[in-house]
Amino acid sequence: MGTGARLAIVAGLAMVPALSSRAVALAEAPGDAHYSLADLPVRDQRTADEEARRDGEQQEARDREQAKKDAEAERQDHMQNLYDSGREALDDGKYAEAAKKFEEIAQSYKGQADAAMYWLAYAENKQGKRDAALSTIANLKKSYPQSRWKKDADVLEMEIRQASGTKANPDAVGDEELKLFALRALLNSDPAKAVPYIQQTLNGSSSPKVKSQALFVLAQSGTPQAYEILGKIALGQSNPELQRKAVEYLGIFGGERSEKTLAEVYNTTTDESIKRAVLKSYMISGNKQNLFAAAKSEKNEDLKREAIKQLGLVGGESELEQLYRSENSTQVRREILQAFFLAGDSKRLVEAAMSENDPELRRAAVKNLGLVGGKDASAALQAIYNKESDRGLKEEVLNAYFLEGNSSALVAIAKSEKDAVLRKKAVEKLSLIGDKTSTDYMLEILQK
Repeated sequence: MGTGARLAIVAGLAMVPALSSRAVALAEAPGDAHYSLADLPVRDQRTADEEARRDGEQQEARDREQAKKDAEAERQDHMQNLYDSGREALDDGKYAEAAKKFEEIAQSYKGQADAAMYWLAYAENKQGKRDAALSTIANLKKSYPQSRWKKDADVLEMEIRQASGTKANPDAVGDEELKLFALRALLNSDPAKAVPYIQQTLNGSSSPKVKSQALFVLAQSGTPQAYEILGKIALGQSNPELQRKAVEYLGIFGGERSEKTLAEVYNTTTDESIKRAVLKSYMISGNKQNLFAAAKSEKNEDLKREAIKQLGLVGGESELEQLYRSENSTQVRREILQAFFLAGDSKRLVEAAMSENDPELRRAAVKNLGLVGGKDASAALQAIYNKESDRGLKEEVLNAYFLEGNSSALVAIAKSEKDAVLRKKAVEKLSLIGDKTSTDYMLEILQK
């Protein structure tokens, strides 16, 4: 074959995208090389197969990594539930039950081991097992010398040693609650005298319920002295559990001073759980500005997504739109679409569902349109279904119709859709809705 003829064939092959790279290789080959055009599809198929294999392996690796993350998240949730259950048992005076739960956490989860060991010692002391409690405290100090629970453990140890030789008091919970009634009464009549007593309760070894309520009473007082104590606790001058409560109460009672303290807490702490508590407090106080700032600047993607979620809950639609336009991460953009749903913003979800280039994000927008519901959402879903050729996206529209309970739209598709797979899925969704429209259509099918 002459050079001119060969180049003409190459030029024609280059018009076919799947063969373009192979065409370039032919053009660059020595003039005396011989090729069979029949070899081209075979070689391209091999390349495609190899790329598909690599893509499959990469997806499997991503799936395995995600499975590990999901398993760890599930384990953390289990431990948190166990911890919360142990705390409830303490409040109910079920000390043996609480001790068992905290012992399990201390042995198997380093993330909360020091807190669990403190409450284990507390529960052991309440059962009259002072030696065991002292041993647990010693183990806590040895294993976690930098723990923020060490101060609480020192107080508990001192009280145990001072009470040596005395019997355990089963009425202690009742006594503590009586003290709370007295503190509230004193706070109403003479706040200046009440605050020192509340601070003493917070620094002592009272139950978690009593400490939390004492802190709430303190936050309610609104005095400069009370606020100073609350601010110090929020900034970390106590154990993490009480710190989270202080952050929560700053959000509830609000005010410019509270916002400044919360911002300082967020910017200085390295504890992710405290940062999450601050973001939640911003939501409670309706602080869009600080949530927007956190969502823009936060490097931790989990915290960024949390800030976006809370921004949706306070109705920060314009801030979310700015974030969506500037964000590159698909995961974060998906969270923003979820936040649009939380804000009830169907307009921006429609825009994403109609114009987004990323298929994954389009599906997420469609799903959230189904959750939002309403006439605008239904109209957009119908337009997307009618013009879309991608079966996966059409299936997402069917799922969105199901989420909004739109049986009329599903019946229309079931009657007109030529694709047997999509028609079957529409009927399947209808069977799950079970309203009159879907039931009537099921009867119609049976009568054919």
